[in-house]
Amino acid sequence: MAVGQLSGCAFRRVTTTRDITYQPVNLSKGTEAQKLDVYAPKKTPERSPVLIFVHGGNWNSGNKNLYKFLGKRLARKKITAVIISYPLSPGANYQQMETAVRNAVQWTRQNIGSYGADANQLFLSGHSAGGHLAALVGLRQDTVAAQRLVKGLVLIDAAGLDMHGYLHEAKFSAGHTYLKTFTADSTNWKDATPLFHFHQNMVPMLVYMGGKTYPSIQKSTARFLAEAKAFNPAPVYHLQKGKHHIPMILQFFWTWNPRYKQIKTFMQSVPK
Repeated sequence: MAVGQLSGCAFRRVTTTRDITYQPVNLSKGTEAQKLDVYAPKKTPERSPVLIFVHGGNWNSGNKNLYKFLGKRLARKKITAVIISYPLSPGANYQQMETAVRNAVQWTRQNIGSYGADANQLFLSGHSAGGHLAALVGLRQDTVAAQRLVKGLVLIDAAGLDMHGYLHEAKFSAGHTYLKTFTADSTNWKDATPLFHFHQNMVPMLVYMGGKTYPSIQKSTARFLAEAKAFNPAPVYHLQKGKHHIPMILQFFWTWNPRYKQIKTFMQSVPK
């Protein structure tokens, strides 16, 4: 590859708009405002597809600001990236997190056109805990799924795809961080488990898993994929042998990571 070709792609200009409030503060519920960042490609002849990314962090940590690299690299590849924050445990439970992600999708649908992107081509993605929340919002048959606001899911070493089974087996004692996030009520565990929200009209999925990720993710992903086979469309699955959990997202620091091309191909394969 010629030097000119490399610099032309690697340094393509990006329009960055940060700290946009998509969910205002709610004093009655004691919740803080939630914000998002938009990374949009400049001067594209056609409106770009959109990838909304939900960060990981065990549902109790993490920050959208850590993922500037992902937003910029996606924009350079003519994909508008929306990187979001969401409320964290113990200040919020999974339902409040899910609501925030859903609100981010709604905000993107209503506003992303002004950034030169296609509001009808929204894809939802996440790593680790963020993958769980992305799957829950994208699969649950509420307004997001029913209105087909999201065209597809890109799950990157997602945690909690079988949260119900994991919590039953783990038998955590009262006060554990996961019981603060998912409560001690097993009915909520099932509600919080993406694989229980499969349905015949669910969106296409691109699923990545590290070959050396945590055993709990390996087990829950295996069950998630097995259950998905009963529905249409089946997920596109890539096992990245030798990859641990954190490197599954750190690999996106590399501009030429082949996962970028796979994600773009997946997005282009979904009918508009």
